Amino acid sequence: MKKIIFTLAVLLGLMAGAQASEGGIAWDKAPKKTNDMAALQNGAKLFVNHCLNCHSAAYMRFNRLKDIGLTDQQIKDNLLFTTDKVGETMKAAIDPKQAKDWFGGNPPDLTLIARSRAGAGGSGADYLYTYLRTFYRDETKATGWNNLAFPNVAMPHVLWDLQGVRTPIFSEKEELGHKVAVFKGWQQVSAGTMTPLQFDESMGDLVGYLQWMAEPVQNTRVRVGVWVLLFLLFMTFVAWRLNAAFWKDIK
Repeated sequence: MKKIIFTLAVLLGLMAGAQASEGGIAWDKAPKKTNDMAALQNGAKLFVNHCLNCHSAAYMRFNRLKDIGLTDQQIKDNLLFTTDKVGETMKAAIDPKQAKDWFGGNPPDLTLIARSRAGAGGSGADYLYTYLRTFYRDETKATGWNNLAFPNVAMPHVLWDLQGVRTPIFSEKEELGHKVAVFKGWQQVSAGTMTPLQFDESMGDLVGYLQWMAEPVQNTRVRVGVWVLLFLLFMTFVAWRLNAAFWKDIK
């Protein structure tokens, strides 16, 4: 019986290790920027300039960006690269057939990506914030890039000019008789146009925009929800006192 229990424990440990390996590294906590208009505007610019080339946001219209403080003219002058109309949806510039030939599949729509990628490691925003910052050179891949949060990803590092080229540093430790690689940090191979701090800040802005795009009314929902709860709390107190007044003479 002891041998059976020990064997099961070892198998469970190996399975857990394999799952952790498949899931990549632990996710970093994304900064909360859905109330920061300047950050959302910068995130929208990054999204249009770097993401909309391949990824669509087919459930978001350009004129909805007025909710984050942009005017129609600002949208026309700075963000309309894939259409001429402010009322159009955000469609990718890439041809789907070409995308399938280049990447093996059509890049996914990003309208709801910040909500769909939540998991045991954290929120969808945490995943995206980690994913966007953990690309590294891998010459064994067709694109020349790999990712710690999404191993063997087909997407190249489209933001490498901002971040520069980095390589991960690993150390080895032994777990259950097996050597496991543990991520220790990064080594900068070549500099980008941004410092590491600036790049992390920009990725926080981009992720904040993706969060906002997934539910543009979320901040309004939260504000209204607080007032609704306060109203219900007040009415509960009123109902409690009325009930006490109605029944005070009845024993």
